[in-house]
Amino acid sequence: MFRDRLAKFSQMFRLWQWLIFFIAALFSIPALSVFSALFESQNAIWDHIKQTVLSDYLANSFILVVGVGVGTLLLGVSTAWLTSLCRFPAKRVFSWMLLLPMAMPAYVIAYTYTGLLDFAGPVQSYLRAVMGWGYGDYWFPEVRSIGGAITMLSLVLYPYVYLMARAAFIEQSICVLEVSRTLGCSPWQSFRRVAVPLARPAIVAGLSLVLMETLADYGTVSYFGISVFTTGIFRTWFGMGDEVAAAKLAAMLLTFIFTLVVLERVSRAKAQYHHTSTKYSQLPEYRLSKGRAVLAMLVCAIPVVLGFVLPATILGVWTVETYASMVDKHFFVLAWNSFSLAAIAAIISVFVALILAYGKRLFPSSMIKVAVRVSGMGYAIPGTVVAVGVMVPFAWLDNTLDSYARANWGFSTGLILSGTAIALIFAYVVRFLAVSLQAIESGLGKIKHSMDDAARSLGCSPAQSLYRVHIPLMKGSVLTALLIVFVDIMKELPATLILRPFNFNTLAVRAFELASDERLADASSAALMIVVTGLVPVLMLSYSITFSRAGANS
Repeated sequence: MFRDRLAKFSQMFRLWQWLIFFIAALFSIPALSVFSALFESQNAIWDHIKQTVLSDYLANSFILVVGVGVGTLLLGVSTAWLTSLCRFPAKRVFSWMLLLPMAMPAYVIAYTYTGLLDFAGPVQSYLRAVMGWGYGDYWFPEVRSIGGAITMLSLVLYPYVYLMARAAFIEQSICVLEVSRTLGCSPWQSFRRVAVPLARPAIVAGLSLVLMETLADYGTVSYFGISVFTTGIFRTWFGMGDEVAAAKLAAMLLTFIFTLVVLERVSRAKAQYHHTSTKYSQLPEYRLSKGRAVLAMLVCAIPVVLGFVLPATILGVWTVETYASMVDKHFFVLAWNSFSLAAIAAIISVFVALILAYGKRLFPSSMIKVAVRVSGMGYAIPGTVVAVGVMVPFAWLDNTLDSYARANWGFSTGLILSGTAIALIFAYVVRFLAVSLQAIESGLGKIKHSMDDAARSLGCSPAQSLYRVHIPLMKGSVLTALLIVFVDIMKELPATLILRPFNFNTLAVRAFELASDERLADASSAALMIVVTGLVPVLMLSYSITFSRAGANS
């Protein structure tokens, strides 16, 4: 009896391992199909791209990455320091409000500021009415430019750096800061010479996320008419109808993304800045004088107002103005499409993450760890690249099945995978599995391994242990993963544009289409729905960050 049960458990464990390897192989297909395009023979369209626009893609992408990187570092690190280690009025309010721009998709904020600052917008119209100016009589910053795109992306992406930097500042030991003060360092010198070096790995991690999101953006750069890799991929695929050239561009972009990931990991590995003290009493807050306190409030208020309050207010005003004509039966169909797709993909993503994370807990071998990491690499891949990587193998499989059916059965199978919701949901899971995987691994890490041994001694299989023991204990982590993935999918634009079924729209696609037709006010209802949905995880995140120090001190 005991031997039979042992053999049964051994078989279950082997099945679990093979399931992990299968998931890793399945989810690596998009990246492999994109990279395989590098070995495809060149054609006239690819030669034309290399001779005409490839240099623009490279130059504009480089300028965009550098500009957004500098902007997010300045905004994120400065506000993180002020809200962590300085005392000024409304500090507690700013500590969570600075996360609000995370709920604002970059393409949405681009629409709102274009409507506000464009030549026909209220700001320039007011200036012309008051000053008596005409066209060409004055200079005004052009919002539809690469500088405008850098500003838009910086305003909504700086929270990644702020989040990482503030968490690092909060976790720093009081001892090293006190020593720096006793050695005669001013608060600014302590910040520059002690706090920032200690927080460097976290800051670099946040910056790498910013740069990956910048390279992955499509909505903002497309709306502003900037030639970068994401717009080039979309234009080559749909405008020129050449999937090989589009895949080559996607492979080049994917190479840059993976280079960023490698550089981030190398930098983090070499950055051995750490403290050895475990003293986590209340951090020494620097009381700011009246003038500096006002300046600190201004520094914290500017990104919040420009990154969330102002665009959300504009969207609210436009929604009220266009509510009667835009919020109709068709709008609720779009909302249902968005919610249902996001819910299905989020559930699948969390389910797969549970299998991978628990499998890694059961078998902490190097091969399993590599397989789990490969499965979760999709978050580093832009949505445009994921879409191309999904479409190419799915289209090949559909064509193969159709040819076989015609030759042997005398009928056509049509599109079974490509051009259906199946391809779109698969792309969503590939893209956002890493988000749910991180949350699930965090929840599992808080459960003692003795719980596994106890469940196994009571005759529970690995699946039964996961279902009966672990999931109830980490219910909060599972719900958090579901919510975050749901909201990320609601905001996803490029993958949806490329892979959506015929005559099938979501809120994100509808907002993009209306804005592209210069119907900015009409796009506000769909855009505002996306923003409001994104507020929920942001507020949850800000709550956990606000009380993290209390947990460290207890």
